[in-house]
Amino acid sequence: MADIFAYIEHNQGVAEDSALELLTAAKKISPDAAVTAIVMGSGGDLDKVCNEMAASYNAVWKIDNAAFSFPDAEAARKALVNILPGDCVLLVPHAHLGMDLSPGLSIKMDSTFISDIVDVEGLDGNTLKVIRQEFAGQVSTHVHADIANGAVVNVRPGVFQPDESKAGGGEVVDKSGDLGDVSVKRKYLETVEAEAGEVDITKSEVLVSVGRGVEEEDNIETIFDLAEAMGADVSCSRPIVDAKWLEKPRQVGTSGQTVKPKVYMALGISGSFQHMGGVKGNPFIVAVNKNPKAPIFQVADVGVEADILEFVPELTEKIKEL
Repeated sequence: MADIFAYIEHNQGVAEDSALELLTAAKKISPDAAVTAIVMGSGGDLDKVCNEMAASYNAVWKIDNAAFSFPDAEAARKALVNILPGDCVLLVPHAHLGMDLSPGLSIKMDSTFISDIVDVEGLDGNTLKVIRQEFAGQVSTHVHADIANGAVVNVRPGVFQPDESKAGGGEVVDKSGDLGDVSVKRKYLETVEAEAGEVDITKSEVLVSVGRGVEEEDNIETIFDLAEAMGADVSCSRPIVDAKWLEKPRQVGTSGQTVKPKVYMALGISGSFQHMGGVKGNPFIVAVNKNPKAPIFQVADVGVEADILEFVPELTEKIKEL
């Protein structure tokens, strides 16, 4: 079995939820394999993340360089080509950085690239069997990939339960001196914070989130009625913002806000990775959708097949009665 590595994303000394999700995915590929976390960054926060990952991973490779003071796929590609063994399997979160980093990295390493997997069926010799989704999640595709020369595999955030076992006990190894040239043509300009809205959904413990299943702007009011009855805040998917039915600060997703509620109710939301990429912290997810094949049902703790225009008013009344 080839060595398995996981690329750890982090921010201000805090590892993203995907960090321990990648460990779960790695163990589904090979339960007995030693898994190494790769942590890139610059400054004091890097040690904090490395030590945190050492509790879960078998080893941690620390890469401290000013080029990684902010995420830069171009620099990361150069570094990873120099330090990774050629036949390894590298797991990367399928988020902004991963989508930029992975395809070019697989070409430079002459290895297989598999994008946006949602499950692992196992490893048979040099054949890695995984599941992807096509046509906005309507079809599951079973992919058999030859990884004899290694692979770069992008894993959709939120689809694997994080491995909380803390069974790694790994050593932190400083690989900063092995990078070679990581100079880049890109130039970092600034970080633009998301605009503030009347409600800060990033701090909400309970969210009622609405998608295109609401059909018309006039129906949004029923969502607010339900949220009020539940003591929740209202959020939404991108189509609702694009239609200008709700303001941008209420949007959840990779192009919106990242939220960490305790309960997340998704109403008429298909559950694309762009949306679910903004839902962190492993909340209790309740999904209501009239399409039984909607991908949201694959990550939901409770799924209800129903038209939200009929279901939501009835649920609101029942909650008010209680």
